Amino acid sequence: MEFNIKGRVALITGGDSGIGQATAKLLADEGVKIALLDKTAESLQSTVDEVNSISEAFAVQADLRNLTEIESAKQQILDKFGTVDMLVNCAGITGATGEFLEISDEDWLEALEVNLMAAVRLCRTFIPVMQKSGWGRVILITSEDATQPYTDEMPYCASKAGLLNLAKNLSKAFAKDGVLVNSVSPAFIATPMTDAMMEKRAEKLGVSFDKAIETFLEEKRPHLELKRRGKAQEVAAVIAFLCSQQSSYVVGSNYRVDGGAVATISL
Repeated sequence: MEFNIKGRVALITGGDSGIGQATAKLLADEGVKIALLDKTAESLQSTVDEVNSISEAFAVQADLRNLTEIESAKQQILDKFGTVDMLVNCAGITGATGEFLEISDEDWLEALEVNLMAAVRLCRTFIPVMQKSGWGRVILITSEDATQPYTDEMPYCASKAGLLNLAKNLSKAFAKDGVLVNSVSPAFIATPMTDAMMEKRAEKLGVSFDKAIETFLEEKRPHLELKRRGKAQEVAAVIAFLCSQQSSYVVGSNYRVDGGAVATISL
């Protein structure tokens, strides 16, 4: 399949590892120029080095909680590449977990600030660039948690549900301008985030890392039919399609890459 996006420019947040890194490499294979954004540019350098062997990439630093820093990042990217055609927002945190009555306002606000409001700021900053050229792709990475409740992950669930709603609303607002907005909802992907979760679980239960994954699947994700963690590359493949010219009739959709983890027919 020809994606027909050679020479386009993609901004990927959270590109130092996991889904963001896999997406950067896959889009680079299609001839896309890559801007990788994170709080510290140094953490992105290994990915930049890998991508530069395929296409063209550079790292830009910004704290997504700070609009001024995002605006500065925008100018750096425009100075480097002249435009931004694609925004893939992979940055996010698990946030506070535990009993609802024990989670503070600060814990809630942290998850909403990083997972939801950062995406709001990024879209408000970069969609006008896409409007100007009349072509754009925005992919917001949500989660199975956006539609399936987990009572020990409420801040994360709420922030991802907000992100899913944001994507749908943006798709309605900007499709007329050639900017197509969609979302991707992964579940239990092998990334540093879930590594940390499983390491914590292994320590708590006094079991091996692999056993922690096995028991987590049995106890916490009974509907995940493939009985394994997903691969970042499996999510990146869907993101790359949504960034391509081949997705020109896909707008306002949510693609699950979840191994069957969501038990219902809801979005």
